[in-house]
Amino acid sequence: MELTRRDATAALAAVGATGGVALAVRRTGDDPDSGGRATDGNGRGNEALPDEASVRASMAAVATVLYPSEVDGVEAFVDRFLDGRLDGSTHAEGVRTAVGELDDAARSWRGAPVAELPESDRDRLLREVGADTAEEDPDGTLAERARYYVVNELLLALYASPTGGELVGLENPQGHPGGTESYRRGPR
Repeated sequence: MELTRRDATAALAAVGATGGVALAVRRTGDDPDSGGRATDGNGRGNEALPDEASVRASMAAVATVLYPSEVDGVEAFVDRFLDGRLDGSTHAEGVRTAVGELDDAARSWRGAPVAELPESDRDRLLREVGADTAEEDPDGTLAERARYYVVNELLLALYASPTGGELVGLENPQGHPGGTESYRRGPR
């Protein structure tokens, strides 16, 4: 099944993201004078936060581990979904921080950031961090934050989309119009 940019837009609508402008014009979020690192609202560099390109690459790399193997177009789908989620909000900062900490763990334990690891090492890293079994908590441990901001964010994107919803038998996920016709016929 091919995930499309339209699926990502539908997923954003389903979660109530207000990134309409972000979908039309990609925000860079980086100050060119910061050496590629993210900056806070005052233009000061924050070494704990990775730049937007790193966040996007890491999230896409984790998605290839989490998403079923029959799904194609993962990178473009995640990229479009993040257009509406990396919007400068507190949640976006939490995503950046969690991805940065996950990248730090990957560098320390595996010698490379998440996006550069083979898929089997990415899977192992998520398990070693504990993101596979942790309760989600935006203010908790690395495992809980990785679960909340990385794993759950990516799973929400997938299963809130029409194509991802179809994978688990949700023919008409929230936010995706289907009308009464979708209720009269059985699942495909």
